[in-house]
Amino acid sequence: MNTISEHDRDLAAKLRSLSIEPAAFKTALPEALPRRRIIPGTMLLLAVAASLALVPFYGPPTMERIDAVIAGSSGDQLAIAAHEAAAPAGRGAAVEGRRTPVNDGANHTALPTREVTGSGYVVAPDTAVVFSKYEGRIVAVEVEEGDKVAVGQVLVRLDDAGARFALRGAEISWRAAELVLAARNIALAQARSSLTRIERLAGRDAMSAQALEEAKTAFDTAENGAEQARQDLEKARLDIDRAREQVEALVVTAPISGTVTRLDAQVGSTVLSREDSVREDESLLAIADTASLVIDADVAETNIALMRPGLAGEAVLDGFPDQPFAVEVAKIAPVISREKGTATLRLSFTSPPSGIRPAMAARIRLVVGEGSAGPHHPPPSFEAPAVGLRTSG
Repeated sequence: MNTISEHDRDLAAKLRSLSIEPAAFKTALPEALPRRRIIPGTMLLLAVAASLALVPFYGPPTMERIDAVIAGSSGDQLAIAAHEAAAPAGRGAAVEGRRTPVNDGANHTALPTREVTGSGYVVAPDTAVVFSKYEGRIVAVEVEEGDKVAVGQVLVRLDDAGARFALRGAEISWRAAELVLAARNIALAQARSSLTRIERLAGRDAMSAQALEEAKTAFDTAENGAEQARQDLEKARLDIDRAREQVEALVVTAPISGTVTRLDAQVGSTVLSREDSVREDESLLAIADTASLVIDADVAETNIALMRPGLAGEAVLDGFPDQPFAVEVAKIAPVISREKGTATLRLSFTSPPSGIRPAMAARIRLVVGEGSAGPHHPPPSFEAPAVGLRTSG
């Protein structure tokens, strides 16, 4: 049974009249067509193709609508649409890839952010390693490891018999120098008096010129002797000061306020002088100012261009993994580690865990390039250790 109606045959004839025959090759470029006519033609051709695909399912009513659309369209638009459809894929304008801003739902668009991660340790910038200035034997240790101390507080007491003897000898020499100076001053006073008397007699021709010359020489000698005695007395005072300082140095006091982080001094041990103790393990103890702790962390050298003082982020200590706290870049090391290929950052922080201590391992995450037209968003919380540079957004 022939189910094709007269209406379908007319429609097929119209479609055949719209087919595009291959044109002869022409050297001249085709005339540019207005772009505004391309889009409607393409849309029309797609609509026709979609309608034809629905013919078996919707029957004559759909075909009537297609016929009406074709009747209301010009032939050149269909030709243009067919030409656009026949064009090879990928011949359109190239679309440049870009990072799409993220809409945060607050009527403003936030810029993409980056997170730079690194690791390091908690350090105390103000740390003092305490040595003994002079050699001596430890007779008392006044502190224990972990104690808080103040500037000038007694830490260790040493004993050195040689230093005490030196002080007593200097004091005796000083007293002897005082006696010598007193005697020289008496001799000077006598020489001055004798010279005055001879000069008066020589003025009346009652004393020879030789006697006058001898009196002047005696006076000059007495004066030089007194001056030498004064210098010897001053040297004796310096010797006393030096010996007293050595004895006083046997009482070791705290150079800074802080916490005793290491204690190597033991009663009965003999310690070397500071000049001889060139290694840290030969020191008495170490004090750190735990009230001004910072974090020194390493980040990859490739991220150095993103770093700047004031950059905010977050840190977490391995000892307190569930207590992150805010950090901020305070300084950037002036050199790069050649061995590790990293840059060291010094970060200040606020509200750290109450049990924070020097040498604790820390991980940091810095937010780079964060910015928006709205309020500032805090950095995300730590989830797992991360390495390198991640890009979000």
